[in-house]
Formats: sequence, C-alpha cells, structure tokens
Amino acid sequence: MITVDGLTVEFSGATLFKDISFSINEKDRIALMGKNGAGKSTLLKILAGAQKATRGKVSAPKDTVIAYLPQHLMTEDNRTVFDETARAFASIFDMEQRINEINEQLATRTDYESESYYQLIEEVSALSERFYSIEEINYDAEVEKTLLGLGFMREDFTRPTNEFSGGWRMRIELAKILLQKPDLILLDEPTNHLDIESIQWLEDFLVNNAKAVIVISHDRAFVDNITTRTIEVTMGRIYDYNVNYSKYLVLRKERREQQQKQWEEQQKMIAETQEFIERFKGTYSKTLQVQSRVKMLEKLELVEVDEEDTSALRLRFPQSPRSGSYPVTCEGVGKSYGDHVVFSNANFTIERGQKVAFVGKNGEGKSTMVKCIMNEIKHDGKLTLGHNTMIGYFAQNEASMLDENITVFQTIDDIAKGDVRTKIKDFLGAFMFGGDDINKKVKVLSGGERTRLAMIKLLLEPVNLLILDEPTNHLDMKTKDILKSALQDYDGTLILVSHDRDFLDGLVHKVYEFGNKKVVEHLEDIKGFLAKKKMENLRELEKKN
Repeated sequence: MITVDGLTVEFSGATLFKDISFSINEKDRIALMGKNGAGKSTLLKILAGAQKATRGKVSAPKDTVIAYLPQHLMTEDNRTVFDETARAFASIFDMEQRINEINEQLATRTDYESESYYQLIEEVSALSERFYSIEEINYDAEVEKTLLGLGFMREDFTRPTNEFSGGWRMRIELAKILLQKPDLILLDEPTNHLDIESIQWLEDFLVNNAKAVIVISHDRAFVDNITTRTIEVTMGRIYDYNVNYSKYLVLRKERREQQQKQWEEQQKMIAETQEFIERFKGTYSKTLQVQSRVKMLEKLELVEVDEEDTSALRLRFPQSPRSGSYPVTCEGVGKSYGDHVVFSNANFTIERGQKVAFVGKNGEGKSTMVKCIMNEIKHDGKLTLGHNTMIGYFAQNEASMLDENITVFQTIDDIAKGDVRTKIKDFLGAFMFGGDDINKKVKVLSGGERTRLAMIKLLLEPVNLLILDEPTNHLDMKTKDILKSALQDYDGTLILVSHDRDFLDGLVHKVYEFGNKKVVEHLEDIKGFLAKKKMENLRELEKKN
C-alpha cells in the first residue's frame, strides 16, 4: 500500500493543494480528475518522485516499483525499437550480472574470515533471493507480444527509435513500463497517440495484468472501462469516490447541490444573526446575547461551494452552402510509395449530409486518403468531388502549425475578412479567450487552447465538407462534448478521423475501416462496428486454436 500524507504544494505564494491524504491499494484503478490547472499532473509527478511537494510525504514499502508515463516525452537514442523496449528488464539483467561477478570473487578469494568477504556473502544472498523469486520469463517473447499489442509491426523491431514520431516513441516508453510489471502505473494522457485497437489492447492489459493504476485522461470511454475509483482535485483539496467516471459525475452533481443548499442556509443564518447584533448592540438587557452571537460568527466555519467551470464554449458551425448530392466518390482509388502499398482499389460514395468515420491502426492510410480527397497527393483510380464541394480541413497537427510568436488576437486578425474583423473579440470570447487572454502569445497556450484557436480558423468561412483529423487530442471532456454537439447540428458532410469512441458514438452513422491495404465500408455506427470486430477477432482466435 502506498500512502499520501498531508501533501501541500505552493507556487510563488499560491497554494495548488493543501494537506491532501489518501491511500493507493493493490488493484486500485484510479481516474485523477479536475479542471485544467487544478494540479493533476503535479500530483502524478510527486507520486513518481519527479517533483517534490512543499510539505507532506509519499510512503511506500521497500522495493515498490512506480512507473510513470508523462504527457510529453523527449528521448533521443540510436537503439532499435526492440533493444530499447528490452531495457525494461535492465535491472534484472544487471542483478544477474552482479550475482555472477560476486560468485566469481567468492570462488577465487581466500580471505574467508575478512569483513569484506562476509559482506559479499550477504550481498549475494540478498540478490539471489530477489532474483530467484522472479518468475521465469521469456523476455524476447514478452517484448514482442507487447510491441505488437501497441501497434508495431515485426519489421519495425529492428528500426532505430529516432526514425519514429513522438507518438510512436511514447508507445515504446509505454511498452517498457508495462513490461516492468510495476506496483503502480501512472499514466498522463496515454491514449492521445493510440489508435482504437491499441487502446482496446491497453485497456485489456491494465484491467487484467496491471497491479495499481492512476490515469489522467480526457478519453471518457477509456477512463470508464478501466477505472473503479475517481479522485477529484478541486480548490486545493480532493474528493475520493469508489466509482468510475460516469457515476462520479452524478455524485459530484449531488455533492455540489448539497453544498449550495448548505451555503444558502448558512448565509441566511449569518444575515439573521448580523441583523440581531445590529438591532440590539446598544441594549443592556441583550448584551450577553449580542456578545455570544458575535463570537459565534467569528468562529463560524464558512461553507464553500466547489467551483464549477462556468466558462462555456458557444460553438456553432456556419450554415453550409448546398453541395452536389455526392461530395466524394472513390472508384478504384489506391496509393503506393514505391513497393509499399498503403491501400488499393477503394470504392465508396459519401452522400451529402452524411457523417462518417475513418478508423483503423495508425499507418494504414486514413490520413493518406484525406490527402487524396484534398488533392494534396497523386493517387491511382478516380476520385471525384461533387458539384460546389467546399472543404474545411483540420489536420492532426493543425494546433502545432500555428505561429507561436504572435498573439491569439493576431492569429485570427491575420486571416479574418470583411465583417468578421469587427467581431474578432466576440469570436474569441465564445471560444473561452476572454479579457487579457487575447493578448497572450500562442507559445504560452496549452494544447487544448491551441486546438480551440485552430478550430476558430475553420469557422471563419462557410464550408459544406468538413474533414477533421483527430480534432479531440488535448481537448478536455467538456470542450469535446461542446464540439460533438456542434458537429451533430452541422448541416454539411463530415469525415472524421478519430480513435475516440465516446466522441464518435452518436455522431457518425457509417464507418470506413482502413487495414490490410484495403478500405472496408461498414454500415453500422461505431458501437455496432466494434461489436462486430470483436466477434471477428474471437472467430479468428478460435481458428488459430
């Protein structure tokens, strides 16, 4: 059991949280919740030993292994993917090497009575006890199984890690963490760079193989599927619920309503008491009663109502100009790079007003198909855009492509035209950029703020075919809900590339699956598609068995 006792964190006079205490038990699956800036990532770093608290302590039994996957990771090395992942077992290999070294020394030395000889015997005994208590592992097989589960191909195993993007390097770090079988796994936004199949694999691993887990995530389905306990960080304190995220939201609403009622009752009592004091403070016969009530007010502990994030994104897409009946028609479309076939012979038609999802493992051609539709790359076959099709495109890296050295206001002012220029402040206010926020440089914005700013650029011109490539990365749950609602009301055609099942649920009604160099059309929504895929996977497993 790991205990957190009286933890306090202060930054330049401001208190992030104060005197928080809780325990982490084996098999705990904890979601760490709270609005941006509440201190969630800071708490994770303290648990990982990567940051120190102002006061308080974290206690754990000796030899407890805590593994931490931060939100942003920068590693540089020239090892292969397989060799870097196998470093998860480095401590075991080092232990085995040390045991061999000591045994060699003991076999050749003759100073049996010396203190140093006895120390070697004690060290090798302790190391051997630990080493032989570890169950026998086929290390290569474990590395291979984990890498394949996280979406790597066998041919990737021998490639240097520096050939991979940040998202794939994050998966290598995640693989190393899972292979260490730690006592506590700390994950900060682990699903941002994973496709749907890899997320399902990770869920299964955490539920069935991990010991204790604490996760920060904006992926509601992921959080609900793996967690059984929710710790909320708010206003410098914590609330601990033994339920998953969805049930916590209900209990949190009830808690806030109860606090509001208690606050109103207390305010009424304070007002009545103050009125009594004012009325009778000069009356001799009431002196003791007045003094008693003054002291009572001085000692009164005020009821606090937990803050509610009242900032609201008022998001509506402009009415779309009418397009032809079939905005996108693919006939035998394919794309290859040399001998590498991404996909071939794709045939489908997207009708006006349809909302569809492109899903599949990373690297199977979802973003490549989007580039074909955008006419950014050459391709085989015939791809036709319908009459008057006007595309609005949100790229996966749209937020990172913003100019970091200009302000929020300048970012929009530089591209706004006509009447929109007189309404830029209103536009920014609707996207939660109020007051001095509009003068902030883009480089100081969080990932979610950058995504919101990039989204504003999409809304400046009316379009009738929206293509969004992973638009929910870095968005908090509330903003995602608002974006989803706006997309449900959008009257144009929507192509959505996303791994976020909760976001896709109820939004898209047709799924295009990219995989095995093919594009397969599924006429179900995302729930139906996933249910069907799990059945297929089970049948394939039975055939192999």
